[in-house]
Amino acid sequence: MSAPNAFATDCRYPTKFKSMLLTLLKSKIHHATVTGSSLDYEGSLTVSADLAELVGLVPYEKILVSNLRNGERFETYAICGQARQGIIELNGATAHLGKIGDRLTIMSFARYTPQEVATHRPRIVLLNEKNEVIRYDEGGCRGSFKIVGE
Repeated sequence: MSAPNAFATDCRYPTKFKSMLLTLLKSKIHHATVTGSSLDYEGSLTVSADLAELVGLVPYEKILVSNLRNGERFETYAICGQARQGIIELNGATAHLGKIGDRLTIMSFARYTPQEVATHRPRIVLLNEKNEVIRYDEGGCRGSFKIVGE
């Protein structure tokens, strides 16, 4: 028997689960390059405002961050930096969990009813080493990535 397809669109939810809230990926910034850090700042992760807006991250939203170089995973909150500067900065204690040049995956999650799950699509961007968008999924059909700049 093969494993279920994660992108199947015909999932059915038993009636007894209709009131359950499911936690799903809401936004993801993939391969973000750390551009700075500030140990003396009170905390958080600074994200260029344009990147945050593109994936629907709002200031002070809880995020889960994974560092692709060292495997560290941590929770913090997002704050917006200057737009169109490609800023990704580790602040406060998170400055100990990475260094300039590290590649991060920044994720936010939200809770949805089974009815909302049926139409939910996360907003995902893939960045190059300069934190420029090279691929963007605006939440359309699952797997419908747009190639930027072609």
